[in-house]
Amino acid sequence: MIPTDDPFNTAAAPEKARRLFVYNGGFLTQKRIRRILTLSGYDVSLGKPGPDDMVGVWGQSPTSWRGEAVAGRTSAPVLRVEDAFLRSVLPGRDGEPPLGLHLDTRGVHFDPAQPSDLEVLLTEHPLDDTHLLNQARDGMARLKRLDLSKYNAHDPALPAPAPGFVLIVDQTKGDASVTASRADRNTFLEMLFIAREEHPAAPIYIKTHPETLHGHRDGHYRDEDLGENVYFLTDPVSPHALLDGAIAVYTVSSQLGFEAVLAGHKPVVFGQPFYMGWGLTDDRQPLDRRQRNLTRAQLFAAAMILYPRWYDPYRDRLCSLSDAIDTMEALTRCWREDHRGWVASGMRLWKRRPLQDVFGRHRKVVFEDDPDKADTLAANTGRGRMVWAGKSDGHDSAMRVEDGFLRSRGLGADLIAPLSLVLDDLGIYYDPTAPSRLEALIEASVTLSAADCQRAETLIARITAAGLSKYNLDATDLPDDLPKGRRILVPGQVEDDASIRLGTTDVRTNRDLLIATRTANPAAKIFYKPHPDVEAGLRDGAVPDAANHADVILNKTSPIAALDAVDAVWTMTSTLGFEALLRGKDVTCFGTPFYAGWGLTDDRALPCVRRSAQPNLAQFAHACLIDYPRYHDPVTGLPCPVGVVLDRLEQGTVPRPRRANRLLAKLQGAFASYAHLWR
Repeated sequence: MIPTDDPFNTAAAPEKARRLFVYNGGFLTQKRIRRILTLSGYDVSLGKPGPDDMVGVWGQSPTSWRGEAVAGRTSAPVLRVEDAFLRSVLPGRDGEPPLGLHLDTRGVHFDPAQPSDLEVLLTEHPLDDTHLLNQARDGMARLKRLDLSKYNAHDPALPAPAPGFVLIVDQTKGDASVTASRADRNTFLEMLFIAREEHPAAPIYIKTHPETLHGHRDGHYRDEDLGENVYFLTDPVSPHALLDGAIAVYTVSSQLGFEAVLAGHKPVVFGQPFYMGWGLTDDRQPLDRRQRNLTRAQLFAAAMILYPRWYDPYRDRLCSLSDAIDTMEALTRCWREDHRGWVASGMRLWKRRPLQDVFGRHRKVVFEDDPDKADTLAANTGRGRMVWAGKSDGHDSAMRVEDGFLRSRGLGADLIAPLSLVLDDLGIYYDPTAPSRLEALIEASVTLSAADCQRAETLIARITAAGLSKYNLDATDLPDDLPKGRRILVPGQVEDDASIRLGTTDVRTNRDLLIATRTANPAAKIFYKPHPDVEAGLRDGAVPDAANHADVILNKTSPIAALDAVDAVWTMTSTLGFEALLRGKDVTCFGTPFYAGWGLTDDRALPCVRRSAQPNLAQFAHACLIDYPRYHDPVTGLPCPVGVVLDRLEQGTVPRPRRANRLLAKLQGAFASYAHLWR
């Protein structure tokens, strides 16, 4: 049976769980593999299969003969299981579970001895559905933009060799795909010889396999195989950067050959992997039964959308390729930024556990507030430096950390752990006096694809429909007797907030903001909403005479209900201005918040000349809500995409204020001058 266009590939799974008898302990001990099999309709079992049962084996591993022997004696069909082509950050031998599996009822994708389910797809499926091919093109573009590959422990910042080189892809000894292609070390030596013959003047780089780099298995090339103008490439350089700079790619059966096809190459292939024989490769060992010519999008659609079973670890379900890419993006970003470890400064005591959860997954965060000691410790241990953005004085070399724009259900002042954090290597988003990484992302957002913009539009629609905001506090709805007319919401702020200190000039207090708004809008109905921290008595910013300048004071009122009820927002630098933009409201700024200066707001402060791009709302939201923050799932403890945090906020499965936290927050405010007691 050929898998259908169902993006989750569930239509190919049996309606009733089918017993799958296995004889490899990994099927029982590796929870992720067993779970994907269960969700795909298989009941993993031990014993002897009956007439309606199947035997499961892992590809053509050294243990697969056990299952094959049982299948031969009982006439049970075999299901061959393999990792999908977007597997994990680290190789499986480092203990990381796969993000998806191939479940093949005919063979295995890398063995040309008989057609696999994937080959049948590539041979017989029409692969002409516009929606499917658009999904494929979007997936190809996203993998490149996010710098994702099968394994992802590479460093996008490492430079590739100067363009104009030939890339030869090494593979590990004993690799089943090499054996299935009847290749050996001599094949790899022949490939190197021919590459030198065909490109005599070009430098040749031999790309070492990730498992060889991690010390798990040897490759096929040795030092003595190198000659003039031939080099090993052992640095974890991005595969995408390598393919961009290569003038030719040579491989036996590596997945990097598949990625070379997607990058626009016509790789020279000495084996018979799944991607050869479709008119997209230079085949030195042709396979006569493959006669169809395919486009790159068709090849990708079959191999990455129709063939695999992708798994969503947050919702424990099968999912689409797009969701799998979201997951891999979050996991990979965490590893790339954190695997060397951090020395953190300026982190209050209560924040350290949440920060450890987010940034210490791969190597524990070390906390040290003294700048000189922190710098020395980082240098001696190879760690990076981070500092809470508001405590960055003296920590010039450190990255700034701050809360994201979908923070929590509860206030930071109530000591509620954040669901999102930003890590900025240039500055920090609320400080317009210097560039920030968010500014760079917004500038670049104008080049986002239509699919990325659609992704952001869907996110905006979901946030607004669910009534979500930065803090998602429990609050009362609006009063029933609000005055009619043009309504303007004026959000109060904490007056010693860094965004006000750094991003305002003439209007710097909540009272001044109310007066300026009333002066410019004498006939409007002005609604003033005090900041939650100020209402809670935790921070400064109260306006005792607010009723003299506003028509309505919205105490402990839902900010989203307030936004829905007004026509415009006038603010200094409040994040509520950003949330108003998401809801299509007019926003006037007396300061320079992160969302001002991009053509989306009416700016009354001096312009920020660095901000020259003119993104639309979707592009802007993509930079702010998808590209800039990192999200943490409080249920699984994993780095996650923004959609998972929305799920948790909607479902209420997030940390809530505790009485002890509230009491500590009060004490923190009362004894602020004795900060050494609680930091």
